[in-house]
Amino acid sequence: MMRNKICWNDGWRFFRKDQPAADTLAAGEAVTLPHTWNAKDSQDGGNDYYRGTCWYAKRFAKPELAAGEQLWLEFEGAAMTAEVYLNGQKLARHEGGYSTFRVELTPLLAEGDNLLTVSVDNGKNRTVYPQKADFTFYGGLYRDVNLLTVPAAHFCLSYHGGPGVKVTPTVDLDARSASVTVEAWVDGPAEQVTFSTAGQTIEAPVQDGCAKAVFAIENVRLWDSVEDPYLYTVTASLDSGDSISARYGCRTIGFDADKGFLLNGRPYRLCGAARHQDRQGLGSALTKKEHEEDAALLREMGANTVRLAHYQHAQYFYDLCDENGLIAWAEIPYITEHMPEGRQNTLDQMTELVVQNYNHPSIVCWGLSNEITGSGKTDDLVANHELLNDLCHRLDPTRPTTMAHVFMLDPNDPLVFLPDIRSYNLYYGWYVGDWDQNDRWFDEFHAAHPDAVIGLSEYGADANPAYQNGRPEKGDWSEEYQAVYHEHMLKMWSERPYIWAMHCWNMFDFGADGRDEGGKPGQNQKGLVTFDRKTKKDAFYIYKAYLSKEPFVHICGSRYVDRPEEITEIKVYSNQPEVALYVDSRLFAKKAGDKVFKFQVPITGSHTIRAEAGDCQSVILVHHVDAPNPDYVKPGSEIVNWFDREDEIVREGYFSIKDSMGEIKAHPQAGPALAELLAPLQAKAAAAYGDVAKNIQIPESMQRMMDQMSVEATLKQMGKLVTPAIVHEINGALNRIAK
Repeated sequence: MMRNKICWNDGWRFFRKDQPAADTLAAGEAVTLPHTWNAKDSQDGGNDYYRGTCWYAKRFAKPELAAGEQLWLEFEGAAMTAEVYLNGQKLARHEGGYSTFRVELTPLLAEGDNLLTVSVDNGKNRTVYPQKADFTFYGGLYRDVNLLTVPAAHFCLSYHGGPGVKVTPTVDLDARSASVTVEAWVDGPAEQVTFSTAGQTIEAPVQDGCAKAVFAIENVRLWDSVEDPYLYTVTASLDSGDSISARYGCRTIGFDADKGFLLNGRPYRLCGAARHQDRQGLGSALTKKEHEEDAALLREMGANTVRLAHYQHAQYFYDLCDENGLIAWAEIPYITEHMPEGRQNTLDQMTELVVQNYNHPSIVCWGLSNEITGSGKTDDLVANHELLNDLCHRLDPTRPTTMAHVFMLDPNDPLVFLPDIRSYNLYYGWYVGDWDQNDRWFDEFHAAHPDAVIGLSEYGADANPAYQNGRPEKGDWSEEYQAVYHEHMLKMWSERPYIWAMHCWNMFDFGADGRDEGGKPGQNQKGLVTFDRKTKKDAFYIYKAYLSKEPFVHICGSRYVDRPEEITEIKVYSNQPEVALYVDSRLFAKKAGDKVFKFQVPITGSHTIRAEAGDCQSVILVHHVDAPNPDYVKPGSEIVNWFDREDEIVREGYFSIKDSMGEIKAHPQAGPALAELLAPLQAKAAAAYGDVAKNIQIPESMQRMMDQMSVEATLKQMGKLVTPAIVHEINGALNRIAK
């Protein structure tokens, strides 16, 4: 008798109501899995998508089972809490929407027809993560469901959704050899397991339900990220006929406070992006096709790493990371707000994450949490992290733990140093401050903590490709600002080899139904690629210039067609050393450079602009217009001239909005006056972020950087909350206070 696995995605009925599906089976909607009930309502803004209980049901005939055979059901993802019933009797409950779990059906199978019902609940509660975060919590059976038939003696199916086999390679780089330990767990009567890998076979006895073998591989071929993601396969077999296999890679990893990430004994710069799994119109219900497209886009950009945020992703995508050489950060959805009642759930989800993904060579760290101090820090929160940290080390001593810290957390806080390595989510240049403050933050951290491994786990700027600006400014949501922002961030990273990894937020726009901004309600638009994966924003190509070895050239601004300026900047990204620019088929100029090439081109009408670099070319069209195209401007982000002339702002010997926040705050009269005037604006700004802004405390180091900004820059950061009248009032008050 052999193991048999059948994809069980067809023939389901769906009920968007909280009542037993068995009572109204005929009334349900016919669906094929993967399926989510939030494919549309979670992507239109309003934060009003359905969160509650729904039911799935399926009738099936009892399959023919040989003596001792068992029938199991495997769910690759049921969001967020699932209960499984067979013929009206409850079989199991699983809490956590992103991991695999299995249920044995054999004991309750009836002769003839059987009715399977599954309740799935993504409703609000205080025990199952996530509950508070800047992304949509889709509900449903949104990954494959499989029916498994196994003999009485079979490899374990019940241990935290794991594969039943664990592979631990230990590599000797000097000897170019590997010692590969393989362990397999067996349920039922079995005396031995036959292991095979790398042309070798070992028979190992089963003792206390486990068999173990150690293989020696000479002249080992290393798994070497995108350079050579070579995978071995190990197979485990039983005399009963059950057989399983797992792929693994032989590699070494390390982390150094000065050299960053080490792969196979050498420093290996990591730069890529974070990924959310959802997609426009589909929600989280993806097929292999969508997963493959995401992996291909990451590789096209040249990324060699991906942060799989903020939960366990599909096993198929971890497989794609292995195959494509993408170094992966894997984490659980312990995010934004600590819930004391959810401690066990964090431990359960971490156990499933590690057990189910241990064999993937692409994974190099386990993420304990993300921005968890965003709603405050408590002793219970710290204790929860200590338990998670210890759990990871017990389950997997081969990989370090990490955390993604919110940028408001003081970098000297002891929690920063609880995991083995760490990264920060920094948004200087978007939510706060200027982009060069990211540089200063890293320089100060590295100087203060020279033995601490540090990375950048999030940074980004929102951009709607419809919005274009020849003079981009922070907050305008233009494609141009996002591009220049990322130009700076990549240069910052390239000059600091100690940053162990840099993960842009985000590779793709994603669903965040609580957002209503940038012309696309229900989306976070920090992606380098749009939510539907159809448009690569210009910022995508500056990463390609830094990271990809494939020759290319790209002219920015293809969507900035109507241009009011008489001399326009044509910017080109390329990984080639020289770019030639042609205007209306005539050579305009050639430039040697490094990744970014800029040309000042006079325009008088419609022009075809072509860039060439080696055998590569890129073409755009531009058109000179008399006035700016209003469709290119995000409503509310129009540039407002607060003053007609510079001399209206500054009064010699007195304060003005041109002075720094820190200088004014230090003055006994100017400080209180400014604080009083800013208080109503700050209250409105905090209210705009809702619950996420509650309990936030600004650390001293971050406050110092913010104080270096001028009052004018601080006011601009508040966007449409600030009117010209408010600015005049503040500047007038400061103009009356002598320095």
